[in-house]
Amino acid sequence: MYSSQPSPHERRKSRFKKWLSKLFKAGSANNGGLGEGNMVRPPFKKNEDDHYWAGREKGELDQSIASSLAKDSQRPNGQKKPGTENDEDLARSLHDNLNPSKEPPYPPPYAPSCAPWDYNARGCRKCGGCQRDIGSGNYLGCMGTFFHPECFLCHACGFPITEFEFSLSGNNSYHKSCFKELTHPKCEVCRQFIPTNGAGLIEYRCHPFWSQKYCPSHENDGTKRCCSCERIESHNTRYVSLGDGRSLCLECMESAILDTGDCQQLYHSIRDFYEGMNMAIDQQIPMLLVERQALNEAIEGEKHGFHHMPETRGLCISEEQTVTGILKRQRMAVRGLVGIRTQPQKLTRKCEVTAILVIYGLPRLLTGAILAHELMHAWLRLKGFRNLNPEVEEGICQVLSQMWLESEVIPGSRNMPSTSTVSSSSTWSYSKKGGKSGVENKLGEFFLHQIAHDASPAYGAGFRAANAAVNKYGLRRTLDHIRLTGSFPL
Repeated sequence: MYSSQPSPHERRKSRFKKWLSKLFKAGSANNGGLGEGNMVRPPFKKNEDDHYWAGREKGELDQSIASSLAKDSQRPNGQKKPGTENDEDLARSLHDNLNPSKEPPYPPPYAPSCAPWDYNARGCRKCGGCQRDIGSGNYLGCMGTFFHPECFLCHACGFPITEFEFSLSGNNSYHKSCFKELTHPKCEVCRQFIPTNGAGLIEYRCHPFWSQKYCPSHENDGTKRCCSCERIESHNTRYVSLGDGRSLCLECMESAILDTGDCQQLYHSIRDFYEGMNMAIDQQIPMLLVERQALNEAIEGEKHGFHHMPETRGLCISEEQTVTGILKRQRMAVRGLVGIRTQPQKLTRKCEVTAILVIYGLPRLLTGAILAHELMHAWLRLKGFRNLNPEVEEGICQVLSQMWLESEVIPGSRNMPSTSTVSSSSTWSYSKKGGKSGVENKLGEFFLHQIAHDASPAYGAGFRAANAAVNKYGLRRTLDHIRLTGSFPL
């Protein structure tokens, strides 16, 4: 049998391996881990035996390193024994592990780069909320940052998030309910969250001018819609019923014209507007404010003419008829307007135009726009414009309606005279200085929007063709061309 004694180098290497084995064994037994994901960790507790063995191993390692360095220093010219460089590097590495420096350790490899794990100079976890040490208490790890449980707050309401599920947006955390309140649209009619459709998408309706968002169901569930501005009645407002199936919102009600006497002043001011453009109407044409039913009956009695569907709000008639007009202003009641007084009136034909009828209860600016439109029909008939197709006649009438609205809402536009200086009725929403209120101006902008975006062939496409001709050639030259050709100039 042969035997041999291990060399000093091998013995030293064996001792290092034993220390290394003990160190990994102790490290695996005491591994507390960092907070992963959104887990709450309890504080790690070490027993007294762990402290004892850790101190003993540290002392043995220090003694071994000191002995090895002393032997090397005794060699001539400071030469080191071959093969000891790696041993010394390993010893220093183990010494550094048992004697950590004051620099903070590296973050764990799974920590997001956008929010680094925070440690203080002593290597303790640092709360991302209060910026204080977490110490030995419970903590939560989220988005690569540690938090005290009471410091993990909702970015919207400011209260701690205690639920297992929550929402994230960027680097901000939210309660799921708070996040839904911020991001999920609510219906402006019922004030409930707009439901999702069968595909899981949020589907809603939005008014193109007022941007009123509402559930699609409100278009068919009987919810009232203002007959003037088209806004749908919301849960905290009540519209005024006009008694004929129409309803009016409170903003439109402020300047509504409710009887024929109240409308006469506006009617004459619009006739003055035509005269200011050298388009005076010489005949005295009667004007009546009528109910919906009376207007429909007058439409049936008219032998010719194109009417805006689904509902006509004004009419220039040429036939002799008996029409029921509204003579007395109504008063407000809980259920709507009451006390309406009407009187049948026989309209006889004294010229090409018998009368102008306008449905009652509309705001001043909309009533005026309808009157301006119907007066243009009257002017065309009185001036001998015959057999015009609906696109041409309704289109040029809409241009005059738009001109009058612009003169009221945008003073100075197209250098047209304004009728704002005419004294107003007590029901019109004028300020003390004689100007219109902001609410009425906004309504005027909406009525202009309606004219410009009408989708019907006559009132929509006809207006846009007429407006382009007037902008290019002027109103007078456009009218002369219509008289000669029955069409708009190109």
